[in-house]
Amino acid sequence: DKPQAPAHIRLESQAYELENSWLAPIRGNLLLVDRLPFYAKEQLIGMLEVFPLERLTERRCFFLQKYANRLGYNLHNKIIAWQNIQHIRFINSLVGDIEHNIIIPNISLSLYLRHLKRKIELLRDLQCNCPVPDSPQAVLLQQLVQEMEEDYQTLERQYKGVSLFIESLFRPSHFQKGQLVLRRRTTRVLSEIIQPQLKLFEPKFQERQIAVDVGLGGVPEEEIPLSVDKGLMAQVYANLFSNAVKYTRPNHEGRKYMSYGREVLKDFFGPGKDGIKFNVFTSGPHIPPEDVPHIFEEGYRGSNTDAEPGTGRGLYFVRNVVETHGGVVGYEPTPGGNNFYFVLPLVTTPEPALAVELAAS
Repeated sequence: DKPQAPAHIRLESQAYELENSWLAPIRGNLLLVDRLPFYAKEQLIGMLEVFPLERLTERRCFFLQKYANRLGYNLHNKIIAWQNIQHIRFINSLVGDIEHNIIIPNISLSLYLRHLKRKIELLRDLQCNCPVPDSPQAVLLQQLVQEMEEDYQTLERQYKGVSLFIESLFRPSHFQKGQLVLRRRTTRVLSEIIQPQLKLFEPKFQERQIAVDVGLGGVPEEEIPLSVDKGLMAQVYANLFSNAVKYTRPNHEGRKYMSYGREVLKDFFGPGKDGIKFNVFTSGPHIPPEDVPHIFEEGYRGSNTDAEPGTGRGLYFVRNVVETHGGVVGYEPTPGGNNFYFVLPLVTTPEPALAVELAAS
């Protein structure tokens, strides 16, 4: 139980005297007052009582008021430090819960997918052994097997996407370090990141009648292996494609489409330090100039969002991941639409073995 203050002491913003003591207000840190676990009116977190009253001079009272301010500052910091320790303990416990209740059960889903695939193969064998291939039952079985295979492929893509997101977002090293921790791997960005994400968003683009025009994105046929964190970069494209679904509008010609591509920028990061610029273009009106400087800030939503749902974290997350890779993000209005881009250093250096990296983190 917390000790209660004596009944004769009251919180006051100014120093006051009692019968045989003098009391000065103890104030917390103004900049951190909202972090306190209780309401502190006028920053008051306590009172300093000094006695006997007859021994206090004006000079001593002045000194004690300064002492009370320093006492309040240090006490405030200790309260926040205690809170931070509790938060860290909670986060560590939460990481364990996530691993036990989300990551491990998600891994077991791969076993169910393999069982499902095996059953579909058994149905296909049964279809091949049908004595009357053209009978209505055989035709119905063929359609059923085909639909199940399509559903299985969709489930498998979704499972791989969700698994990648869970691994990259709930990585214990993020919580231990207090920042994003990269696991760089030599990756073919187009085939291993962009195209799988685009496949997941295809139904949403089709639902909103948004065409995907890769011919306008300048996508080269050859791929340049790039050393990136595959999971985090996949989420970068997931956020950019999600925004494309929500905010693509017809251009002045009536076309409604998105496009993507990349280009090598010589010496972008300095002499001999090339960069690769990745573009995601969407048709529609330009972003208002007053919004442009803020679109990559945390929680910011533009004035032209047309009541689309969102939290303002998507582009902030993109910036965070790209900058952690040593890159930069940007936006540029283009004829007929908007281009969101990021530039990464052309890094293809070998990475440490996964086991070594995991042990180090």
